[in-house]
Amino acid sequence: MSKLFYDHLLYLEEVEIEIKNRASSKEEKEELWGLVDEIISHKVLEKVLDKLPRESHEEFLELFHKSPHSEEIIFGYLRTKAGENIEEDLKNDLKNLADDLLKEIKSIGK
Repeated sequence: MSKLFYDHLLYLEEVEIEIKNRASSKEEKEELWGLVDEIISHKVLEKVLDKLPRESHEEFLELFHKSPHSEEIIFGYLRTKAGENIEEDLKNDLKNLADDLLKEIKSIGK
């Protein structure tokens, strides 16, 4: 998993523990983490694009493609274009998402 601009907003320690407890093989663990990463990425991009004016979507996606790891660049851009504290909104949404993911993983039988 490579570093992304929103990584500092994630709290996945409980999810990590549950994946370790539930996965019966290295491949299964990697598959679960792949799903978690994909779900989180989709949620973040959905939230960002919902908050940005439509005319800024392409510019944001280009910026994200060039500097996916840069918190300063991307959140600076988002604060300017969205006109609100999207970082705090994302933090709350990602906390709720982590809780939902944990519930889902716990429901998986061994």
